Amino acid sequence: MSPVSVVTDSTSYLPPDLIERNRLAVVPLYVVFGGDRTVPEVDITDYPAFFEELRTAEKLPTTSQPSVGDFTEVFEPLLADGGEVVSVHISGGLSGTPEAARQAKEALTRDGRGGERIEVVDSTTAAGGLGFMVLAAAKAARDGGSAKEVADHVAAARRELRLWFAIDTLEFLKRGGRIGAASAWIGSTLKVKPILTVENEMTPVERVRTSSRAFERLVEYARSSADSGADAWSAQHINAPDQCAALIERCSEVYGHGPTIVSEIGPVLSAHTGPGLLGTGAVPSRFVV
Repeated sequence: MSPVSVVTDSTSYLPPDLIERNRLAVVPLYVVFGGDRTVPEVDITDYPAFFEELRTAEKLPTTSQPSVGDFTEVFEPLLADGGEVVSVHISGGLSGTPEAARQAKEALTRDGRGGERIEVVDSTTAAGGLGFMVLAAAKAARDGGSAKEVADHVAAARRELRLWFAIDTLEFLKRGGRIGAASAWIGSTLKVKPILTVENEMTPVERVRTSSRAFERLVEYARSSADSGADAWSAQHINAPDQCAALIERCSEVYGHGPTIVSEIGPVLSAHTGPGLLGTGAVPSRFVV
C-alpha cells in the first residue's frame, strides 16, 4: 500500500476499474428528492428512471455535500497506521464538499487523531476534470510522494487541465442556481447550445446554434489539446451514450489512442445540468500515468 491514501468524492465519476486499481476511497454526495428523501449518489443506479424524473419534475431534486462525519469515518482508518491522506474534491465554487473535508481535518487534528496528516485539495473543477486530478494524486502517491508532494503534483496538473462540455439548455443550471457566469446568456432570443467549462464555477466558453456544431467544437477542442501536449483524455456524458461513442471514435483519431476516462455522469451533477451533456477534457499524460 502507498503511504499516502487518496480520497475523493463521487462527482469525479471515475469508472469502477480506475477506482479499484488506484485504491481510491470515495465519499458520496447526496441527492434530495422532494425535500424529504436523501439518497447517497452511489446508491442511485437506475439512471434512466432518474433522468425521466428530471424531465418531468415540477421541482428539481436538490443535492447535498457529504457531512463532516462522513469524512471522518473515511479518514480515521486511513490515518490509524500513521499514514497520510490527500483528499481531492469537486470545486468549492459548486459545492461545500471541500469545506466539509477541511472541517473533518480540523476536528481530527483538534482531537489528536492525525488530522494534521491530511491535505485537502479543492480541484476547482468537476467530473472528468476532477477525475484527472484524482488520478494525478494516485500517481504521485504511487511514486512515493509525501502528502504535500502529492498535493503539489495535483496543483501542477490542474494548471495544465483543459475541460469542455456542451449541454442542451441552461434551464437546469438556472433553476438549480448554479449557473455562475453563464447567467449572461439567459434571456437570449437565439436557440443556442452552450459550451462551458469549470473554473471554480460554471464558466461559459461559447454558444453554438446546433448540437452537431457543439459536437464538432468539442472535437476541435480535443485537437487543440492534443497539439499542446495534453494527451490523456476523457469522454463523459449524461444520458447520451450514442453521442459519447461517436465522440470517442472521433477523438481517438485525434489523439491516436483511446481515452483514459470514460463514464456517465451521475445524479448529483445531472440534477444541475440536465440530461444531454457531452464532455471531454485532457491533461498531459505525465501527470497521471
